Amino acid sequence: MHDDRRITEVRLDRFVRERIIPAVYTRSVPLTLSSWDVPDEPVTVMEALRHDFVPQEPGAAWGKPWGTKWLRLQGDVPESWGTNPDTTVEIVVDLGFTNETPGFQCEGIAWRPDGTIIKAISPRNQYIPLKLLGSGMAVDFYVEAAANPDVAQGWTFAATPYGDKATAGTAPQYRLGGIAIAELNQTVWELQQDIWTLAGLMHELPMEQPRRHEILRALERMMDAMDPDNIAGTAAAGRQVLAEVLSRPAYASAHQLVATGHAHIDSAWLWPVRETIRKCARTFSNVVALMDEDPDFVFSCSSAQQLAWMKEFYPELFGRIREKVKAGQFVPVGGMWVESDTNMPGGEAMARQFVEGKSFFLNEFGVECREAWLPDSFGYSAALPQIVKSAGSRWFLTQKISWNQVNRMPHHTFNWEGIDGTRLFTHFPPVDTYNSELSGRELAHAERNYRDHGRGTTSLVPFGYGDGGGGPTREMLAAAHRTEDLEGSPKVRVGSAESFFTQAEEEYTALPVWVGEMYLELHRGTYTSQAQTKRGNRRSEHLLREAELWCATATVGTGGSFAYPAAELKRLWRLVLLQQFHDILPGSSIAWVHQDAERNYAAISAGLETLIAQAAAALLGEGTQEFLLNAAPHSRDGVPALGAAIRQPAGPPVNVTEQDGGYVLDNGVIRAVLDAHGLIVSLSDYASGREAIAPGQRGNLLELHRDTPNEWDAWDIDEFYRRNVTALSQAQAVRLETDGQSAVVVVERLAGSSPVAQRITLAPGSDSLAITTSIDWKESEKLLKLGFALDIRADRSAAETQFGHVFRPTHVNTSWEAAKFEICAHRWIHVAEPGYGVAVSNSSTYGHDVTRNIREDDGGTTTTVRLSLLRAPKFPDPTADRGHHELTVTVRPGAGIAEAVEEGYRTNLVPRIVRGANPAEPLFTNGNTALVIEAVKLAEDGSGDVIVRLYESLGQRSAGHLTANFPVRDAYATDLLERPAEVPGVTPDEQGRVALSLRPFQMVTLRFVR
Repeated sequence: MHDDRRITEVRLDRFVRERIIPAVYTRSVPLTLSSWDVPDEPVTVMEALRHDFVPQEPGAAWGKPWGTKWLRLQGDVPESWGTNPDTTVEIVVDLGFTNETPGFQCEGIAWRPDGTIIKAISPRNQYIPLKLLGSGMAVDFYVEAAANPDVAQGWTFAATPYGDKATAGTAPQYRLGGIAIAELNQTVWELQQDIWTLAGLMHELPMEQPRRHEILRALERMMDAMDPDNIAGTAAAGRQVLAEVLSRPAYASAHQLVATGHAHIDSAWLWPVRETIRKCARTFSNVVALMDEDPDFVFSCSSAQQLAWMKEFYPELFGRIREKVKAGQFVPVGGMWVESDTNMPGGEAMARQFVEGKSFFLNEFGVECREAWLPDSFGYSAALPQIVKSAGSRWFLTQKISWNQVNRMPHHTFNWEGIDGTRLFTHFPPVDTYNSELSGRELAHAERNYRDHGRGTTSLVPFGYGDGGGGPTREMLAAAHRTEDLEGSPKVRVGSAESFFTQAEEEYTALPVWVGEMYLELHRGTYTSQAQTKRGNRRSEHLLREAELWCATATVGTGGSFAYPAAELKRLWRLVLLQQFHDILPGSSIAWVHQDAERNYAAISAGLETLIAQAAAALLGEGTQEFLLNAAPHSRDGVPALGAAIRQPAGPPVNVTEQDGGYVLDNGVIRAVLDAHGLIVSLSDYASGREAIAPGQRGNLLELHRDTPNEWDAWDIDEFYRRNVTALSQAQAVRLETDGQSAVVVVERLAGSSPVAQRITLAPGSDSLAITTSIDWKESEKLLKLGFALDIRADRSAAETQFGHVFRPTHVNTSWEAAKFEICAHRWIHVAEPGYGVAVSNSSTYGHDVTRNIREDDGGTTTTVRLSLLRAPKFPDPTADRGHHELTVTVRPGAGIAEAVEEGYRTNLVPRIVRGANPAEPLFTNGNTALVIEAVKLAEDGSGDVIVRLYESLGQRSAGHLTANFPVRDAYATDLLERPAEVPGVTPDEQGRVALSLRPFQMVTLRFVR
């Protein structure tokens, strides 16, 4: 029996390959081609059509990397075609597609002569129905063909020059394939889909399952009933044989799958943003064309940014999308500006992803997304549940955690509890892909893999080719319709994500709970790769804070004579949010993408500095007095939080003495001892009298590791990196510099062949020691760490995340803890034992590790905090991180969480000295510094109302009052979109003062009506 089955399966494979597929198109005639090659960057359709097209040889090589060729296709359909009701006429275009995954090679889009889009041309979607060209039998249209190179190269992770136009070369990448008018036999095509569905199901059924044998024999009878020399004439008979097995209903207990069309398009990755815009146009034009053919088709589209691009660059297509949104077929999901990284964006930036995304969908389509949609981001911050709920959404979807290397999440549907106690209904599609083809293998895997059987019956499956692969296809929809109610298969229903979540929420009420971050046990290198991009992000976030604060303060303080630059701030915010996409900020894109990011960050900085200068001038008036603009939520150098005043002297000069070839720095607040090689051998604060550095250990120790991950170079740091390390304990030079106030020890050393210069600074009155490291990074496949061995018995570390911090164990009792050998922190990380702690802040570093060891000599515990400063991966950008970097770290001994929060803001908000005539009172006075003000701005609706966003920062219940220092008519709590909301712990009074009693890490948005 086994041999008999195998013979039939082999026969079926060959029958489909050699008989069915060639018979789908019964006959064809080639088209006449002419072309025009775009000299450089892509042009608009109307500009392209103005150029002269020259005859194009069929089958010719074409396409320098990142180039564009415009083809004109002309011909006439033979008169006898189209008369058979079983056939339709299509144009088939093969641009030279390979067998690689769609989206990672050449792509095309078809245009009518009037400049309107027809649909895309993709490797598995090469057809254009004749009816889309208009009436008549004449063919005359254009194809914009993009020669995107195969940067992935089979995922070998080899260094490639293709990621940078300057190194990509000019050699043609592709060779034109067949381009012809063809006659599609609908019955043969339908038979092909019948076979694909049944064969896929059969292979997933157990050998002993009778249904498997039934399908096998039906397929055998189908082949017997057909004439291999007349497939078109006998296809109907073959379909008739299969009709019975296709009509058997599914089991009542079959798992239910809600299939929603999708096309995960990375907003930049192995291609630049400019190509993403074209990828979106291609995919979305395919989608709306498919909707015209199948009114049951529903497509879920995330990322407001991508639809904003359509509105700007493809307005005609955007209008068609708008109509499909009204029809309920094209469904905006997610409510974010882009599918961002969630580990590294700051709290306000994470909130603005939803503010900008949801506002765009509401304004353009009248649609409010209720689900957060992040299938591919590299781990999920524990702050997200609160942010999602505060944006007015209620569900969360991801897929990426299925990539975990070690531990498997225990549920597919559950409540996710964030740092403040907010719970969010969450789903991981058990199909384990966001690019499903709805194959028998995928559907069976979803059913078998689902971990909540007996409690839930439904899961989601996003289907469609992503990244420019064209999205869902008619073949996928055929599979969906055939598996709606098919014995042996899960039941498939095409629908929206919202329909799934509504159904799942109703049926599955007693949800299990997952508490804290959803850490991805993979791609840990993304906290560090492309350090300049990360520096640009951090700097931009804080410049935006300053710009909004001072512009709002100037507008209110001058009675409106200063005009709040709302449009410019929105434009700059959106540009920053784009760079937070989950392959840009994480550093996992080609060189071109990061070069664009650097240019964008430079423009953002220039624009925001101009706004800050204008606001400061309006606020302070003309004068020569120096004022400190303190944008931090804490007072600084005698200046109140959020205000501008004369800077107070910090204290007496730092005392410096030489000791054993090194230096002792003492400002009366802390004392640091540096050895002859610039390493910290002692660090203490006078308030506690405690020594922070572990006995015999050192701080400020740079360590150089071999960094050769098994795969995914820019993405991954593998645990074995720790086995190869060189401690950079020798200095080339150590010298003292002083300006009469601060003490600066300059240390020069080498990291491999890379020159390193450190400036170790103790300022008068400062609670912390600052270390600024400048590096001319020349290494390849190396990881540079900066460590501090602390005399602290810490069983956990605290790392800042959005609107709070997250605790992580320092031990490795379980595989879950061991997997977190590299962790993410924002501006600070803190380790402590009862009564004493140390805070380490940074200016732009996200990757950290914290380890603990028991000392044999005295039984004490050393807790080592290390920051990952730089990497040097070879793929996808072979020059990643090479060049000059400057990174600042501070160490604050005797610090609690409150001091860590303060230190993080101090390190990232450099003192801003501005000349003027008059000080500026803060717009708000905060009665409790545990309640940290994160943003002050004017309302999005242009009303002039003032918006304040703040959060409880210490992880405890905190109460206080927020008082407006300007006339207020009303004050109330809102959601992130600034709509009135009932928020516990918020009690406004009639004078515009708000009493706050917040739970740990609670985030609140307040609106003050002027």
